[in-house]
Order: sequence, then structure tokens, then C-alpha cells
Amino acid sequence: GAIHSTGDTVLPALQVIKTQTGVSSVSSVFFMCLPQGILVYGDCAILPNPTAEQLAEIALCSADTAQKFGIEPRVAMLSYSTGSSGKGPDVDKVVQATKIAQERQPELALEGPLQYDAAVSEDVAKIKLPNSKVAGKASVFIFPDLDSGNITYKAVQRSTNSIAIGPVLQGLNKPVNDLSRGCTITDIVNTVAITAIQAQSEKNLS
Repeated sequence: GAIHSTGDTVLPALQVIKTQTGVSSVSSVFFMCLPQGILVYGDCAILPNPTAEQLAEIALCSADTAQKFGIEPRVAMLSYSTGSSGKGPDVDKVVQATKIAQERQPELALEGPLQYDAAVSEDVAKIKLPNSKVAGKASVFIFPDLDSGNITYKAVQRSTNSIAIGPVLQGLNKPVNDLSRGCTITDIVNTVAITAIQAQSEKNLS
């Protein structure tokens, strides 16, 4: 990935390694290393305009990835609406994706639709969605499309001078990860370490 596009890098993995049983699409997350802790952003690199079904799958895969790296998954399905505050087809997609994900893993702390401020700020959460298990304390953020996800992770990374590790691919039978063509040596080292941890986790499960 350091000298090739994400599409060219990921395609051979899709063709040869293929996706896990029960997973229809490969997606990705970024580990955002911020002063207040590590947050997980998905999908910011692979699926341009996921369907509700794909969005639910991204959420569940991202929660699993977070868990593997010792991050308690509290999943926020992001939107321009919190609860029923906004209307429109984009909100409807997030509502449907949330329902699908909750039906598949009812024990998972996952809620949506949530605006970003309600997902991260306890003060805002008290106003917009009180008594929520996720609002104000989300650790995994699922963006409704690639536009919003990619723009947000880069904005946060560059504006706060934070480290963004990724894209970390998920949904494949074996760990495979990509590098940005603008990657640094530190990015390469971090990605190697992440991939090794993924491989070790798979080994422990087998």
C-alpha cells in the first residue's frame, strides 16, 4: 500500500484469502490515538456507500476488532440525527442498520442514530439521549459512508496532531492490512505490529 492504491492492494486479498464465513464485505477501522484514549473509527477506507446490511456488518466487525485489542466496544451508529431528531433516507438507513446489528448481537452496547457530539460528550448525551449505555461514552464510531468517515479521521488526525493507525482491514480469513501512499516509517511499524497482534489473536482462537 505504500506505493499502490487501496483498491490494488486489497483486491488480491479478496481474490485469494477471501472473506470469513458469514461476512459479505471487507471493511476497515482506524485506531485514533487521542489524548483522552484510543477510539475506533469505521469504515474510513473501503466501502463508499454501504447498505444498511453492510453498515450493520461493519459495526459488528469493528466491535470485534476493538475487543481483540482490549477496547471495550460501545458502538455509536453515527448520523446527523440523534434518536428521532432528524428525518430522511440517510437517517432511515442508520436506523435500519442499528436494528439489524442489535438483533444479531443483542448483548452488545450499540445504539443509533447518534450525532458525534452526543456520542462523545456526556453533557450533550444527558440532553439528547439520557440513560443511554453508549451516548457520551462511545469507543467505536461507525460512519454512515466513506465520505464522512474518511474526512473525519483525517480532520481529527491533522487538526489534533494525533496518531491514526490504519486502515486495519476486517472480515478476511487471514490478517491483511493496507498502508497509505503518504505513510511514514512509524505508520509502517504500527501496521506491522497491529497485523501481528491480529495474527496472534487468530492463533489463540484456533
